[in-house]
Amino acid sequence: MSNLLTVSLNVNGTQYKRTVEPRLLLSDFLRHDLGLTGTHVGCEHGVCGACTVLFDGQPVRSCLMFAVQANGHEVTTVEGLGTPENLHPIQEAFREKHGAQCGFCTPGFLLTLVPFLEDNPDPTEQEIREAISGNLCRCTGYQHIVDAVQFAAERMKA
Repeated sequence: MSNLLTVSLNVNGTQYKRTVEPRLLLSDFLRHDLGLTGTHVGCEHGVCGACTVLFDGQPVRSCLMFAVQANGHEVTTVEGLGTPENLHPIQEAFREKHGAQCGFCTPGFLLTLVPFLEDNPDPTEQEIREAISGNLCRCTGYQHIVDAVQFAAERMKA
């Protein structure tokens, strides 16, 4: 008797159907089964935010979800935000304002900030700092990230 379950989900606009173990984490499914390595695994406890993806448009920690929980849902990873030729405004802002240094935490920040900016197109610095408070970065000191979010908000309004 098999312990495997079938999941069907939309990831970055593509429908996938796979057979997985019930205990397979969504982060591992994205990275290993689908090859979407932009979803980074840091702490594996949901604390650092590096594994953040959009689940039906809302940021979630993919290291705290099982792949089977995503069955029938839509997931967006950093690979689904933009392309090198056509960056999402938040990606462009991180590049322009030096919001990334080593880049490990960047996908989690980006996917946290996309719905934040959609809901709050004119955020204050304090609101930005609160929005990113669940994402850890060891390199930047956060000021360049805040600057990037402000820049992206201005660009997205224009």
